[in-house]
Amino acid sequence: MATKVLDSWALIAFFEDQPAAEQVEKLLVKAEAGTHKLLLCVVNWGEIYYNTMRKVSQEAAEQKAREIAGLAIEMVGLDDKTLELVRQAAMYKATRRFSYADAFAAALAKIRNAELVTGDEEFREVQDDIKIAWLR
Repeated sequence: MATKVLDSWALIAFFEDQPAAEQVEKLLVKAEAGTHKLLLCVVNWGEIYYNTMRKVSQEAAEQKAREIAGLAIEMVGLDDKTLELVRQAAMYKATRRFSYADAFAAALAKIRNAELVTGDEEFREVQDDIKIAWLR
């Protein structure tokens, strides 16, 4: 059985019925039939989430999350805590001016009710949402 990794671009193309959608659909059909195994990294899942949230709404992002959960795709790095972290990071990325990596640091601080230690001014975007220990 062939194993393939989907990135966010492939699934966004599928959901938005872009020219590559047909190719992705064929892979999904094969995965459903058990002739291919499809993998998706939770970080790419988060990219789909924040992309949808930015372009449409949080409700649409949640709907996409449910649709992905119904597909024959194995999420890699997924447990309830990881998904909660990725969802929060995706929300920060969608609503703030953050790099995706920094969105994860902020999300981890929020979820764990921890203090983020940083000197990166980018985190001023969330200083009202999380505790920050500013390095000088």
